[in-house]
Parts: sequence; structure tokens; C-alpha cells
Amino acid sequence: MDIREIITIDSEILGEQTVFKHTRVPVETLFDHLEAGISLNQFLEDFPTVTKEKAIALLNCALAFSNRQ
Repeated sequence: MDIREIITIDSEILGEQTVFKHTRVPVETLFDHLEAGISLNQFLEDFPTVTKEKAIALLNCALAFSNRQ
């Protein structure tokens, strides 16, 4: 999945924070949840506008990026 299908930055949404596309959920929130030991399933329950497919695709993109560093 192309990153542009997963996230967006829009001045009209949360002051240009990076959010999951078609939501108002900041991408940072997913990473904060996981860092705190909260499961992906719990994150998805807390933010039902984010699909599991998009969350996993974002994590895969982040992993691929970190492996290139």
C-alpha cells in the first residue's frame, strides 16, 4: 500500500499533524500506544476510524524505513 493511501497532512486537520487518511487520528498516537505496551487491537478499538489494514501498512512502512537507516 502506498504511504499516500495511509496518511495525510492537511492544514484543516489538527494543525497539519500527520494523520491516518480520512480520519482525525494522529499517526503518532499509534506509536505512542504501542510504545506504552498497548496492543494494536486495543488501539483499533480506541480509534475505530483507523482500519487494521492501514495501521499494519503504516507499521510495515516504518519498519522498511528503519531498515534502510
